[in-house]
Amino acid sequence: MRHIISLLMENEAGALSRVAGLFSARGYNIESLTVAATEDATLSRMTIVTTGSDDVIEQIIKQLNKLIDVVKVLDLNDGKHIERELMLVKVKATGVFKDEMKRMSDIFRGRIIDVADNSYTIELTGSCSKLDAFLEAIDRSAILETVRTGASGIGRGDRILKV
Repeated sequence: MRHIISLLMENEAGALSRVAGLFSARGYNIESLTVAATEDATLSRMTIVTTGSDDVIEQIIKQLNKLIDVVKVLDLNDGKHIERELMLVKVKATGVFKDEMKRMSDIFRGRIIDVADNSYTIELTGSCSKLDAFLEAIDRSAILETVRTGASGIGRGDRILKV
């Protein structure tokens, strides 16, 4: 099962490497990873998307909590949460593709953020499944390049990851 693990860690050199090393040493896969400083400049928030059984995820969380740099860990799948991902996709904008790409961008609430002679760059945000649906809905031959950030997530309501 897919899990989104969110953690607060010390904003220091090597902290990211130690977390990634924990995963690789145990043979766990990281599907996506995002990290950035928080409102507290001494802490970074990392969001890791991984898959595994409940036992595997429990083991990952226990191992993360043992790392000195890690302050707090939360499995967002344990409660209600919001997740978003950003995708930039460069598509052909010639002939039949020109109007079609504008229409599909509107349907999926995307924005065309760059217009070139033969291409559009479209920005989309949403769940992983929404972005996948966009890619499936457009003609594959129209896709020139795709960049995705990976998921970022936050708990809903009173569910807060804070020290």
